[in-house]
Amino acid sequence: MSDHQAGLNLQQNYFELFQVPVAYDVDHQALDIRYRELQKAVHPDRFAAQGEQGQRLAVQYAAFVNQAYDTLRSALSRAIYLLELEGVEVNSDRHTVADSAFLMQQMELRDELMAVRDSADPEAALAQLLDEARQMLAGLETDFVGCWAVRAEDSLRQPANITHKMHFLVKFIAEAEQLEEELLDY
Repeated sequence: MSDHQAGLNLQQNYFELFQVPVAYDVDHQALDIRYRELQKAVHPDRFAAQGEQGQRLAVQYAAFVNQAYDTLRSALSRAIYLLELEGVEVNSDRHTVADSAFLMQQMELRDELMAVRDSADPEAALAQLLDEARQMLAGLETDFVGCWAVRAEDSLRQPANITHKMHFLVKFIAEAEQLEEELLDY
């Protein structure tokens, strides 16, 4: 199976693969439609007659399509990917945010999350906390769009800093949702 046969080039960026503009805001419906098209095109069963090598390439292409789709569907992953396309390495696990107000918010959110189990109505307290975190994340996404639209060629620091904040909130929301599942299982 050649790149031409599958309609794929493992060197193209994810936006090109999905035929959408290189931008933070993407049309999720268009992504979903293109994803289904690409899945059909690279499904390993379609290449059963091409032997073991064809099967391996089909699996490789399918993995590439899945990675691209997951990246473009996730607001945080898409922001990081855009920065990487511009040559900015974003490693949120090793980066510390210098914004003291945001650091205080992080500590407050963590404290509130730890106190949820002891509150009179843990489910309501957690729902309120999740709502607050999701609103903060939506605000950061809006900030990223604004920064990305007017970014200077020599300074991608601000959009990168926003992605670090987004990373914290995405992790926090996942932890809070896990606690929510635990509370609902009782």
